[in-house]
Amino acid sequence: MLRFVLTRLSQMLVSLLVITFIVFSLSHLTGSPIDSLLPDDATPQQIASLTEHLGLDRPYYVQYLTFLQNAAVGDFGDSTKWKGSTAAEVVLERLPATLQLGGLAVLISVVAAIPMGVMSAVRRGSIFDRMAGVVALLGQSLPAFWLGIVLMWIFAVILGWFPTSGYGGLTYMILPAVGMAWFQIAALTRLTRSAMLEVLDTEYVKLARIKGVNERQVIWKHAFRNAAIVPITYFGVLAGSLLTGSVVMETVFAWPGTGLLAIDAIRGRDFPVVQSVVLFFAVFYLLANFLVDVLYAIIDPRIRYG
Repeated sequence: MLRFVLTRLSQMLVSLLVITFIVFSLSHLTGSPIDSLLPDDATPQQIASLTEHLGLDRPYYVQYLTFLQNAAVGDFGDSTKWKGSTAAEVVLERLPATLQLGGLAVLISVVAAIPMGVMSAVRRGSIFDRMAGVVALLGQSLPAFWLGIVLMWIFAVILGWFPTSGYGGLTYMILPAVGMAWFQIAALTRLTRSAMLEVLDTEYVKLARIKGVNERQVIWKHAFRNAAIVPITYFGVLAGSLLTGSVVMETVFAWPGTGLLAIDAIRGRDFPVVQSVVLFFAVFYLLANFLVDVLYAIIDPRIRYG
């Protein structure tokens, strides 16, 4: 087990190193932040002085190594757009809003997808099964930004049930959370249905039914307990995808989280904040999948030796 954990941990660290290089490179492709920090009539001396102060006059590999060295101790530099704050402070200030929205989206995904997938498998070929198939198809086909706009138009503008945008209580969170969860509901429903169909066809489930075990116990105690391995393995992807997918929904609904922060930082060419946001998303995604790998290995010991 220890060897398995160390192997997965080393793979996670290598992936994180590759991500840092990609993020650092792409953030510099958006252009120099000098143009947004100085007025149009800035003198060449002012431009040169600020360029040297920010370290942008040094070679890229030197800037990257400096970035890695500082990031290792949690120093991502000072924000060039939000004056007086470090990049880490700006991200941490917006983080609670994203975690609230992402947590609600995860809850909606699990509560909606698991029962739908189980019942779709139990009632295979029924109207409910076909309706669940339509929901899954639409969930994996509709673009997230389009779905967010449609939800806003129907439930906020026409019906007036929810606010159109902004930050607040539960009513402000429902529409963006549903928009974030929709794709994952579709994917998790399909996975749960496939896993349940496979388990329901096994001999021990048939034997339990022959013995007269209550159908509810057969489904949820015997069948779902074994079928749950597949949804659990997907949970890491689910949690990571919902958090990183907040960029679209936070922009559509003007939710002041790290997703909207990333868009504002890119527009302002605030390299430290962009790098901090993307690295936070990457670390969260990698940790979620690492924990799921460990949990999967505990549930199924064969994975440790794969």
